[in-house]
Parts: sequence; C-alpha cells; structure tokens
Amino acid sequence: MMQIMRGNEATALAAKLCRPNVIPAYPITPSTMFPERISEYVADGELDTYFLLAESEHSAISAGIGASVTGARVCTATASQGLALMHEMLFIAAGMRLPIVMAVGNRALSAPINIWADQQDTVSERDAGWIHFYAENNQESLDFMIMAFKVGEDKRVYLPAMVGLDAFVLTHTMEPVDVPEQAAVDRFLPKYEPHCILDPKNPMTIGALGTPDVYMETRYALQKALMDSAAVIDEVFKQFATAFGRKYERVSKYRTEDADVIFVTMGSMTGTARVAVDRMRERGKKAGLVKITVLRPFPSRELKEALVKAKVVAVAERAISLGYGGAVYGELAGHFVNDIKRPILSSFIMGLGGRDILPEHFDEIFAKCERLIAGGKLEEFPEWAGLNREVL
Repeated sequence: MMQIMRGNEATALAAKLCRPNVIPAYPITPSTMFPERISEYVADGELDTYFLLAESEHSAISAGIGASVTGARVCTATASQGLALMHEMLFIAAGMRLPIVMAVGNRALSAPINIWADQQDTVSERDAGWIHFYAENNQESLDFMIMAFKVGEDKRVYLPAMVGLDAFVLTHTMEPVDVPEQAAVDRFLPKYEPHCILDPKNPMTIGALGTPDVYMETRYALQKALMDSAAVIDEVFKQFATAFGRKYERVSKYRTEDADVIFVTMGSMTGTARVAVDRMRERGKKAGLVKITVLRPFPSRELKEALVKAKVVAVAERAISLGYGGAVYGELAGHFVNDIKRPILSSFIMGLGGRDILPEHFDEIFAKCERLIAGGKLEEFPEWAGLNREVL
C-alpha cells in the first residue's frame, strides 16, 4: 500500500513490520519521531515488543546489547551526538556478533551546535564493525531497515547494521512509500534464531577478556565476516527484488557508459546529482553518477569497475575526515593506488551542517574536473563546493 510518510515514520514502520522483541531508545533530534511512533504502536496494541525508554543513547545501545545476547531481535534509532555517545558500545555489539539494527538520522556533530543534515556521524563510525546502509529517499529508508535484519541475522554474518537517512531532508520530509503487507515481510524475514544466548541452563561467557594470544584472531574473524557479508547483501537484495519488486545494488550506475566525469555520492544528495547529470547531458557534457548504497563492507571491486573508464572521478561527500579530506575519497584512492590504469580522483566536500546541495554545485565540480582533464590542477585539497568564502 502506498502511503505518504516522513523518513522517521518509514524506519519506525519498518521496525514494526520486522517484529522486534526489544526496542530500547533515547530521543534525539532528528530521530525523536522513531521512538514516538514505536510508543504509539505499543500503546495501540499494534506492536508486541518491550519498549524501553533509556537514560541516554549509551544506555539504549547497552540495553540493546543485553537484550540481543538473550536471543531477542533488537532495533533502535539515534543521531549525531547520540551515536557518538554510543561509540564504545558499537564496537562491543560488533565484537560480540549481535545483529542489532539501528536507524540513524544523519546529523552534524558539534561544535558549533547543528541539528541539520551531515553524514559525519555515521562516517566517523565506519571502523566499528557495523554494516552501513545509506538511503537516498524514504522508500529506501524503509526497505533497508527490513533488509538489515535479514542480512545481520544470517548465520554467515551475525553483525549489527545501521541505516543512515539524512536529517530533515529525509527524516522529516513527506514522501510516498510503498509499504509491504505484514504477511509478505513475515515470509521474507523468518523468525530470528540466535547463534548463542545467555541461558542459566547452559552457562557461557560472551564478550570475555581477550588476551593477546586470542584477540587478534577475533579481529580477523570479525573482518572476514564483514567482508563476506557483501555476498549475503547481494543475495538479500535479489530476494527483496523478487518479493517486493524493488531492485537495489551496493553500487549503482547512472549514465556512466561514456562519461568523462563521474560523481560518486551517498544518501539524499544522489537525487540532486542525478538531476545535475541530466542537465549536463542536455548541454553536451559527458557526466555520470555512481551511488554508494553500502559503505561497509566497502564495495571496492564494484566501484573500480564502475569508475575505471572515467577521466575524472569526483567523490562528493557530506562529511570530512578533518586534517585530511573526504573519507570515502581516501578509501577509494587506496584501492586504485596500485592500478596502472586509473582515473584522476578528486575529493569534494559539500552540504555540511545542512547546507543546501544544488545542481549548480555539481556544475561547479564538473568545471573543476574539466580543468583536471585539460592538465590543470585543483586549488586546494579537498575542494569545497557551495562554500561561502565571504564569511571566513
């Protein structure tokens, strides 16, 4: 059934459809609507779950970890400073191989205080061992939540996953969303069968002390599981397309076949970039677009195959690795470094703190990339698009 809803409503409804046993949460802008909707579902008798109002985001994820090790299906939501407060527990959830699912309203980190769209929060947690999905629109917000449970709970994976949706651009904006029926979700997502649980009748230790003679092997196992999850994600994407008719890829291409310049994007800016590419094509400019849907595990092979024929690749990011440049740019450059044939890679920062991202900003980036094709150089690293230098 097609419904008009906000992104937060989409993630909350997706959680409801997945029948979680425990939902611990602490409200934070712009994700507060998630626990609000969950509380309504519980109060109205539409969702049979243990809804826990925690004292903080750290407490929320801690409670989620405790519930997950007892065999519960768990989900929560947070944003920005809340995700940062969870930092140590994110590593614990991944290290203990707990398939918790979390919706994150991508919001800038302080200081200065800012509540608007920025992917710095989730990008800063890319090393915590979680699977990372990024939604372009509210439909993807709902769909990725459902698929995150199925991927994370797969016996070949057993890892937590977060779904990022840009603050206000998606979390609070009304869009049409095709909501699947409960019976269809039940068929797609079977009952969770945990790999191990805390049970007084069968005592065990989970998350015990890892001495130097075993700790490194746990990191290897976690790394391998995260990398191997790529194949499972692809499988689940195909199963989802069969069940619900919507096709997804970890890396998707748009008008890249003969593109001289290819933009690489994540999240809601992708729609704007797509419009910009179409307008450039109308003017005879050979522009293309590659969208990253899954940042972790990093889709290096898929990206390289999508980008290798371009003359210049412009990685546009709504986050910055301070003291360096774009984090995604750096990872992509690392995977190209030993290739003899590779495009020119460029890093562009844009849209921080909710700054509007316009098609004209991609025109600005394209013009700079044309200078690179002609043998010129960029003025600085990273480059900034849409920056108001008059206020500096």
